[in-house]
Amino acid sequence: MLLRKAERRFNLSTADYARLAAFRQGLREFLSFSEDAAEHVGLLTQHYQAMLVLRACPEGLAVTINDLARQLLIKHNSAVGLVDRLVKEGLVRRTASAVDRRKVELQLSAHGGQVLAKLAATHRRELERIGPELKRLIAEVLRTG
Repeated sequence: MLLRKAERRFNLSTADYARLAAFRQGLREFLSFSEDAAEHVGLLTQHYQAMLVLRACPEGLAVTINDLARQLLIKHNSAVGLVDRLVKEGLVRRTASAVDRRKVELQLSAHGGQVLAKLAATHRRELERIGPELKRLIAEVLRTG
């Protein structure tokens, strides 16, 4: 009885739940693809995400470990460990900030840029393939009634 009352209060039907479940399944499938693609090139998903953040930084700006932690929604010490692993793999470089010597700025290495480009192209192809279905699922979730 309480469940149905809440559903009426929020105007939710079984079809609404089915659309939300289908959308989440589509997202999970893409995330699973992403994990597999990253693993195929010897990375963890979080490595790929960190590298994307670094490459997406506009020219002339820099990403610090704090910036990376905020963007990845992880704690600072977790970001430090992540960067340590990326540096060890030769994918990322640390440099002292020219503006504030207490800060460390992060950049992709040439090797990191090559690995990221390959992985990003793979992701883009997958999104081109599944994009119409994701678009349909989003439209369904946003549909009322």
